[in-house]
Formats: sequence, C-alpha cells, structure tokens
Amino acid sequence: MKFPGTTVAVKAIWAVSCLGLMGAAAFNNADAQSCKKRSLAYTVALLELYTSEGCDSCPPAEKFISGFRAIPVNADAMTADEVVPLSFHVDYWDDLGWRDVFAKNAFTLRQRWLSGLASSRTVYTPEFFLQGKESRAWLHQISAAVKFINTKPAQADIDIATGRVIDGRLQVNVNASAMQNGKLYVVLYENAIRSDVGAGENSGVTLLHDYTVRDWAEQKLSPDYHGHNTTYLSYNFVVPASLTIENLGVAAFVQTDRGEVLQALALPLCGS
Repeated sequence: MKFPGTTVAVKAIWAVSCLGLMGAAAFNNADAQSCKKRSLAYTVALLELYTSEGCDSCPPAEKFISGFRAIPVNADAMTADEVVPLSFHVDYWDDLGWRDVFAKNAFTLRQRWLSGLASSRTVYTPEFFLQGKESRAWLHQISAAVKFINTKPAQADIDIATGRVIDGRLQVNVNASAMQNGKLYVVLYENAIRSDVGAGENSGVTLLHDYTVRDWAEQKLSPDYHGHNTTYLSYNFVVPASLTIENLGVAAFVQTDRGEVLQALALPLCGS
C-alpha cells in the first residue's frame, strides 16, 4: 500500500544493572527500584518499521520484526546488542475502514521526514528504515547490513535508567553525548500485543505486534565546554493498567538533523 505525501571495531562488554545485579536484561524482583544500561563501544543499528493495522501487506513485515524476540539459534540471528527494532504505526490509513489504536500522527510525520531526507515524495506501508535510510530489501539484506554497521565505532554514548511503574507512570532518565549535533529520542515500546481487527483490509484477522512504539519523547543535544553535544532527559511515560510490565521496554537513540543514527540502545523493563 502506498500513500503520496509531501516531503515534509571491537565489541565492548555491556552491562545491565538492577540494584547491582549484573548480566540479565530483566528480572523478577518486587523490591527492584531501578534498571540501567549503557550503550556499547560499537554502533548498534536502529531498524524502524512503519506499519498500520489497516494495511493487508503489513503482517509479513511485522512477523519479521517479531522474529527479533526469538532466541538466536544460528550465526545470522541478531540480538539487542546488534540491532534495536521499533515498529511505528502511522495514521494515514485510518479513514479506510479501521482505526489503528496504536497509530500516531507524529509517527507519520517522522516517516515523511525520513523520506524527505532521501528526496522521496512518497511514503508507504510497510516501509523499513535502517540507520535512517530506507531499506527495501529488508527480508534478505538486513542481517548483513546490521553486521556491517556493528563494525563501526559508536559516535554517541547513551545511558538509560528506569524505575518502577508507580501510579501508572514510568520515570525514565537518559544521558546522551555525541561529537555531532542532533536529537535524543526516547521511546516506550510494547511486545506481545494481540489485536483483533474488525474492519478494513485485515478484517477478521488477529494481528500480532512486537516492539510497538506506544509513546516517545525527544530533546536536542546542546554543546558543552568540552566540545561535546550532550543532553539529559527525564520523562514520565504513562503506562495504562491494561499493559503487562513484562512486555514493555525503553529504547533510546541519537540522530542528527541529516538523519544519521549515531547510536541506539534498548532496555526491557526490570519489573514492577
């Protein structure tokens, strides 16, 4: 489905710390107060999918995204230390019989911005972007492209710290530093979503969604006295009671105004 629109190296050891516990990305501890992760010395790729529940050609692309949750079983499998996948639901199909409750106009605008950087006047679903650039051969070439990106030294540092979900809110604190100017983006994503579609092109189909962006925040980096561009963002994400904590995660990435992704980082929530 298409929509005509206006353009608008060496791997370092990474650590996840949950009150001093090292190694696991998530754990079950009712007393846990915080969960932390720092970005790696090499570049982790950012893979974005633009999708819609009103698009009958999108389920295969979403199935591909869901595959990143599987335990790696071969040399071609990719982990969160290599690629951060995110699924952005757009709203320009909402008037064709089915309103996608996960869609936001801000995601549509971001897709148009990325397309505009490539001098494209068209956005469509499903559409993939890898490191801010369109990737049409996603089914066969993503793995090799990600591994090449991983050979490059990181151009930004990111630290994420999250607390517990309290009264329906999750506080996320992120520090970022880069040699280039740009923005820090922080997102709350959800896995294991089942959605029964009652109308439109996917009428009668139960769709499965992973890495679905539920909310996001952004903030510009500013130059400091040492010649770096830095920022600190503290944001409270709203977490409805209907969401399962174990299915939630936070991701952050730094991107220049030209669309170049300098570094990405993802952190599943450590529990409630």
